[in-house]
Amino acid sequence: MNNPTNNNPKRKTKKFTNSKHISCGHILIKIIRNNIIESIHTGHLLILDEFGNVNYSLGKNDFLIYPRSAIKAIQASAMVRNGLKLSDELIALSSSSHIGTQEHQIKVKDILNSVGLDETALQNTPFMGMYNPTGAPTSLAAPCSGKHAGMIVTSKINNWDITNYKNPRHPMQIACRKELELLSNEKITKIAIDGCGAPLFAITLKGLATAIHNLMISSDPVHQKVVNACKNYPIMVSGTNTLPTVAMESIDDLFVKTGAEGVLVAGLSNGKTIVWKMSDGSDRGEFELLSKSLTKIGINKNLYESRKNDYLIKAGF
Repeated sequence: MNNPTNNNPKRKTKKFTNSKHISCGHILIKIIRNNIIESIHTGHLLILDEFGNVNYSLGKNDFLIYPRSAIKAIQASAMVRNGLKLSDELIALSSSSHIGTQEHQIKVKDILNSVGLDETALQNTPFMGMYNPTGAPTSLAAPCSGKHAGMIVTSKINNWDITNYKNPRHPMQIACRKELELLSNEKITKIAIDGCGAPLFAITLKGLATAIHNLMISSDPVHQKVVNACKNYPIMVSGTNTLPTVAMESIDDLFVKTGAEGVLVAGLSNGKTIVWKMSDGSDRGEFELLSKSLTKIGINKNLYESRKNDYLIKAGF
């Protein structure tokens, strides 16, 4: 059978917004077995110094990416700015991608209960968390339930409609967008839907690094409250044996947040910042990559024993 693609001279290849800029990037992770590189993971890495200048860079940083859950502290800042008043532990949970333990789920309920609501108000995508007594996916057990609970409570406080809080034109989402634009110094031109159902704003890797740098050094009490809450309650931000929790528990003053499709942000209160985007969306080797990246900002800490069975995971620089 003839290939219709080859026989149609008028057929055009779809051009994507970031097609002219995106590339595989640089080798960031190597999988080594008996002194042979068996596999690699490529991506884009950007490290800023305390002044916001580029300290180290691999790959490109000028193409649009979706930062996914890596910007939840910025979204939580928008909530707090608009009246969300919770304990630091629950603020951290509002900034989280938690693993769905019973404790996480109980405390998400506490967020909702603060304004007389329960988990039926959640509209995020159901998920199988670590604690699932019913054996079925639930919105409460999902990694993003803390964020969604925070958005719903903020909306309730402001008398905004809580039935369509995920709409990009909803005041809650407009506030999140403005917070990201303010910190990143970029204008949002592309919006998609995240896996949890909330709006997803595209920025460049450089914009993401700038946003985290500005978040870290901000004197704004809102930003300080959210960042310090995450640092003080790292178990709420993610969970046992996850990179954000392990890193923040191991290193004083460090803030870490990961996002789906291989995104990570990390920063110190002096403004030193690390961001990356893995080209294949993988999180393989993330402990090793963060350990190596931290050496570029003066921190020497082995976060994880990299040798697994008969192979070794190493950073590619």
